Amino acid sequence: MPRPQHHVNFDENSPLIRPQRKSEDSDVDSGPLSDPSPTSENDQQLEDSFAENKSSLYLFLLVLSLGGLQIVWSVELSNGSPYLLSLGMSKALVAFVWLAGPMTGVLVQPYIGMLSDRCRVRWGKRKPFMVGGTLGTVAASLLLAYARQIIRAIGGWPDDSPYDGYWKGFTIAFATVMMWVLDFSINTVQASIRAFIVDGAPSHQQESANAWASRITGVGNVLGYIFGYLNLPKHLKFLGGEQFQVLCALASIVLSSTVLITVLTIKERNPQNEPPSKDDNETGILAFFKTVLQSIKRLPTPIRMVCQIQFFHWMGWFPFLFYITTYVGQLYVDPKLKPDMTPGEVDKLWGKATRMGTFALLIYAIVSLASNVILPFLVVPTYKSDIPPADGHITPISPITTRARSFSYNEAAHQRMTPRRTASTMSASQNGELFSKPAPPFMQRLQERAHIPGFTLRRAWMLAQLLFSACMFSTFFISSSLGATIMVAVVGISWSLTLWAPFALISAEISKRDETRRTKQRQKLLDGTADSFYNDEDNEEDRAGIILGLHNVAVSAPQVIATLISSAVFKLLQKPRNVPGDLSVAWTLRLGGVAGLAAAYMTWKMTESANPEEDEQDVSA
Repeated sequence: MPRPQHHVNFDENSPLIRPQRKSEDSDVDSGPLSDPSPTSENDQQLEDSFAENKSSLYLFLLVLSLGGLQIVWSVELSNGSPYLLSLGMSKALVAFVWLAGPMTGVLVQPYIGMLSDRCRVRWGKRKPFMVGGTLGTVAASLLLAYARQIIRAIGGWPDDSPYDGYWKGFTIAFATVMMWVLDFSINTVQASIRAFIVDGAPSHQQESANAWASRITGVGNVLGYIFGYLNLPKHLKFLGGEQFQVLCALASIVLSSTVLITVLTIKERNPQNEPPSKDDNETGILAFFKTVLQSIKRLPTPIRMVCQIQFFHWMGWFPFLFYITTYVGQLYVDPKLKPDMTPGEVDKLWGKATRMGTFALLIYAIVSLASNVILPFLVVPTYKSDIPPADGHITPISPITTRARSFSYNEAAHQRMTPRRTASTMSASQNGELFSKPAPPFMQRLQERAHIPGFTLRRAWMLAQLLFSACMFSTFFISSSLGATIMVAVVGISWSLTLWAPFALISAEISKRDETRRTKQRQKLLDGTADSFYNDEDNEEDRAGIILGLHNVAVSAPQVIATLISSAVFKLLQKPRNVPGDLSVAWTLRLGGVAGLAAAYMTWKMTESANPEEDEQDVSA
């Protein structure tokens, strides 16, 4: 029986269920209803697989690039200041250079998040920024490491020229610029990787994915501190003649390798199949700030709470991360300082003290890594999988890509558009997506038995904040470098939750809302109630890139405030290096403990669940 002319023929093999109009049986002459790009069965299998359970190997490869990025961070944090001081920078200028991290974090990550959300490159939203940021990080770090040699070659100074005058001035200026470029590139990589994790794992596995991310970050931390502790030029002279040069070369190799592995092994949705947004065509600085303000207003309540908690929590973390080495070193040198010591002897003693502080951070990184491995087995998951049994019906949570006007369909077409997930379909989807088969039932039962009842991720994060504050207040009683080292090691437990909990809570919320939005969009098209995607309120999704960028603002902005507070404390209490009893760093840590208590109180007030339906009234278009 011939098909009525007013009906639309559907391409049943399309994963996006896009209405395809055939010219021979359509009387509509207003243009195509779908994008002209064809879709394949592999695209369907890939799109459907995003909601399936992912294996541990998949999650490991998804977050692997964070390990390489953390090595770059650890190299910059542990060896950046000594290297900049060796170039002849003053401490005041070094402090200005260190503002590059939080300042670029406040501006760069939201901007990169917005750009990646709007990216329509076929091979992914996030991958172009991951690759581009990695290339920028490698270039900036190597140029920074060879700043003195580069400026000498440009200026034509001979090898035996003294390092002063214009050579020194241009080198310092060049190194300052490269540090800001390096932080810009690092923030680009970090923003895109974090959004990539949200896109690549289903909502019920966001906690697991971010647990793997914290483990990988812990491994990167340990390796970074070990690299900094070793005499690398002695063993790897072909990578450079100075410690910082070899460190930058190693960090660049590891970062490039891990990003390459992640990009090649983890597939990403084709953003050309994503529904368009009315904001996609708005560009420029004004459009950026407009998008930021709109996104702040649209932030769901759970995500807004996490950002507020992070603001206070990182006001406490900043003095610890930047000054704890000095605190441990001060306790080491206090009983050994004598009034008649020469400046050279004082420098030598402080050199040993710095190594003691670095050793404390190494122990801290090891404890943090161990906590990252153990705690995810004890914490009760926040989200449960809603995936139905293999023999049931499912509706794939695929994005609906069309610029169609309203169209009609019959019930038979509707039934054809809701595929049954059979064993063969499951097998094909799993072969198309890397290792998406769930864990065996025995392993699932074993993991469930390890969970501590009532020990949710929110409560674990709150206890970690209280532990952090207790450790900061313990500086009232610590009087030896050994005691300080033990305190720093205990703080490693809190650091493991800081790397895991906020990202897991935000990522799970975004992913859950995204799955709900996609399902609603598809159902509206099936019901014929969506006139246009440009006017569909469900198309105003919670975009991972810009939301994670706003979260980074909540992390970076308090670091600027903490810097000003710490500077004021140092101005009032700091003593010369050769005078014992300097308590200035201890007081900055104690003030950080107060901020940690504020964060713990806000976490206690935070609700346990994050149901997208509960907060729809908080999200405005």
